[in-house]
Amino acid sequence: MGARAAVLVTGTEVLTGRVPDANGPWLAEHLRRLGVDVGTVVTVGDRPDDLATSLRHLLAGHDLVVTTGGLGPTADDLTVEVVADVLGRPLTLDEALEARVGAVVARIVAARGWRTPQAELDAGTRKQALVPEGAHVLEPVGTAPGLVLTPAAGGPPVVVLPGPPTELQQMWPAAEALDVVRRALGLDGAAPALRQETVRLTGPPEAELAGVLREHEERHGPLTEAGLEVTTCLREGDLEVVTRFRDDAAAAYEQLVSAVTARFGDAVYSTDGSRVDDLVAAGLRRRGWTVSTAESCTAGLLAGRLADVPGSSEYLLGGVVSYADEVKRDLLGVPADLLARHGAVSEEVAVAMAEGVRSRLGTTLGVSVTGIAGPGGARPGKPVGLVHVAVAGPDGTDAHRWQLSGGRPHVRARTVVRCLHLLRRAVG
Repeated sequence: MGARAAVLVTGTEVLTGRVPDANGPWLAEHLRRLGVDVGTVVTVGDRPDDLATSLRHLLAGHDLVVTTGGLGPTADDLTVEVVADVLGRPLTLDEALEARVGAVVARIVAARGWRTPQAELDAGTRKQALVPEGAHVLEPVGTAPGLVLTPAAGGPPVVVLPGPPTELQQMWPAAEALDVVRRALGLDGAAPALRQETVRLTGPPEAELAGVLREHEERHGPLTEAGLEVTTCLREGDLEVVTRFRDDAAAAYEQLVSAVTARFGDAVYSTDGSRVDDLVAAGLRRRGWTVSTAESCTAGLLAGRLADVPGSSEYLLGGVVSYADEVKRDLLGVPADLLARHGAVSEEVAVAMAEGVRSRLGTTLGVSVTGIAGPGGARPGKPVGLVHVAVAGPDGTDAHRWQLSGGRPHVRARTVVRCLHLLRRAVG
């Protein structure tokens, strides 16, 4: 599979989930595009022993290790100290780097009007200017410089990068350009690209997909022997089949896609990685249609999802969050007697909401959502997870009743994705 790299993410705030890791996935995808396989992304807290143990383990099995985080001026920023110790590289003060970092710090302090004592600023600057012997310094994007260094006794290089994603991403090209990194990753040779393709399905259970993959292997042999690394994932109710492979396994991949599409037909809605959001946007643009939303239990999540696609102002005219019956009545035109007879969570009200928002905003399509996301709100005949939706369009109004399981966030998220699929079919 060519060169293999590992990413070591540091920070107790990342380990505990208070801050999501954006750096591991970014580096894995960036390196994949270079033909480099990221075999491991490890997260450790701000504990020197854990960091040192993980670093030693990763160095033993990879051609390159990239660390992220722990380069700041505070006491818990220990990455440089630990990496230097593990690699047998003593730290020395780089006075020229200290001056450059100090100038950056001074500009930030002046711009923000801070009154931090100069002695404290100097101590932090000095800490960030300690450089392991033989290391290549990557100029700071913020205040923290990065480093590239190799073990004193020989071995794979380590790239030490800051934690803030914008700083890491801007600093990476300088690391990638270094000869020691390029040699370790085989970037100066003719390493074949490592492709990653995604097939998306909606409807079938994951167990049925697993059965198709087993049948395919029984007929054609193990996927790994064909050069395919296949992973399946259930995401927001849809199934994703993600396959990584080199160019010489392209024919085997096409054979796999053919097997999946032959079994599931129209349930396969994307073979080129397009998301349902992208397909809805493309369909609306192709037809020159517009859409509006009327949402109760999803409270604007559907409109927000539509607006996430760049250029959505071409087709998304607006939406109404209509939690209260009075809003359904006064803004969407839902008749008061309809609400009284059937209740807000009903097919009749969903239809009236969709037709009302379509009429009042003058759009080609109007889509509505009303339901009980929980954990409370259930009543006889209307349990938690009950959702009614409707799509009103030029050919009439299509209504659906869904009974969804899971907690409140799950019900709301699944509802939005299902509504997007209804729109996909409407514009298809």
